[in-house]
Amino acid sequence: MALRLRPKVSSVGSPFLQLGSSATAFAFSQACSVPNLGFQPLRLQRKKYLSPTTFFVRASRTESKGVILGFRAPQFELPEPLTGKVWTLEDFEAYPALLVMFLCNHCPFVKHLKKDIVKLTKFFMEKGLAVVAISSNSVATHPQDGPEFMAEDAKLFKYPFPYLYDESQDVAQDFGAVCTPEFFLFKKAGRRPFELVYHGQFDDSRPSNNVPVTGRDLSLAIDRVLSGQPVPSVQKPSVGCSIKWHPGKKF
Repeated sequence: MALRLRPKVSSVGSPFLQLGSSATAFAFSQACSVPNLGFQPLRLQRKKYLSPTTFFVRASRTESKGVILGFRAPQFELPEPLTGKVWTLEDFEAYPALLVMFLCNHCPFVKHLKKDIVKLTKFFMEKGLAVVAISSNSVATHPQDGPEFMAEDAKLFKYPFPYLYDESQDVAQDFGAVCTPEFFLFKKAGRRPFELVYHGQFDDSRPSNNVPVTGRDLSLAIDRVLSGQPVPSVQKPSVGCSIKWHPGKKF
């Protein structure tokens, strides 16, 4: 269902959200909305003789947690399977904000948001946001998340951001990442290091909960950072599949 935005827009002018006049307001009115991002509720058929039944997509659920706001972005040096280029944190130093996303290929929670993550990041990258995605899943347990398939996924969905492979899983541990998708939004003031200002969900939509995908929560946070406004510290955690650690890997 497509919704309408209020005529008043923020300084960044995101089509994904509407900010009110108060910098501390972080809520939407029923009149405020976002465009239809193409989410279609899961529809399953059942035989007529069955009693009414509720169907769910079942997947292991893990919440992002344990990372404190103000946390400085760790250094990393990771390859991009699609191009072969090696990326580091320094490649993003010139940007005012950096979104680091932990994704993978197989997770139903990632698949549910994938097209909309592309739309949202493409929009904000044109406004000055730097974005990078990282996959840290073990290919020993989930070969479909390996680098060759990452390259195919990045090409198929036309990722506007580099999609990097964390084979050792050290980068995931340095960030404190535990699930996919998981979002880390950092801001940078002058020569200061990137500092974490948002570690929350994309929005309230989950596979099979019939809530439309809007990208509301993450969009609001990005818009506030790019507009020089504070990001509220009360944030809903991201929910997804657990990162698939190498067998026997210890923390």
